[in-house]
Amino acid sequence: MGRAYQNRKESMAKTAGQKTRLYSRYGKEIYVCAKNGGFDPDGNLALRQMITKAKKDQVPAHVIERAIEKARGGGGEDYETARYEGFGPGGCMVIADCLTDNGKRTFTEVRQAFVKNNAKLGGPGTVGHMFDHQAVFVFAGDDEDAILEMLMMADVDVTDVELEDGMISVYAPPYRVL
Repeated sequence: MGRAYQNRKESMAKTAGQKTRLYSRYGKEIYVCAKNGGFDPDGNLALRQMITKAKKDQVPAHVIERAIEKARGGGGEDYETARYEGFGPGGCMVIADCLTDNGKRTFTEVRQAFVKNNAKLGGPGTVGHMFDHQAVFVFAGDDEDAILEMLMMADVDVTDVELEDGMISVYAPPYRVL
């Protein structure tokens, strides 16, 4: 076994590590989408988009199927979302949304990330009240009234429409309420 074997072995290990991280991330995201909106991709738009995105990144079908099966209750894992808030360097406000199966471990890792970057971790609601959670769409145009009328005819919930420097900004809730 020579140097060529060693180089190939290291290269394959590096690639396998990257693939494992990618598959794990998609598995967790697909799990959460299936758990929140249903297990059928035809009835769950978020799940369908996540599966399409995973396939585009060449995630194997068995990883996708296993994540959906875990969401049905076939696996022993249960992921939940966690939100951590604090102040970063220079007083900037930071919100970290996490997906975890172990809240204590995640809290420790997030706290370490804050400490390493000279930031301060706060309690729930510390900086969340300073942010508006909404969807923002910006596109070129010059007639905001026509855009607003078109959106209302399509039964789209819109908070505000603004025109500035030839760009139309449409503000809407971040989710669709049925």
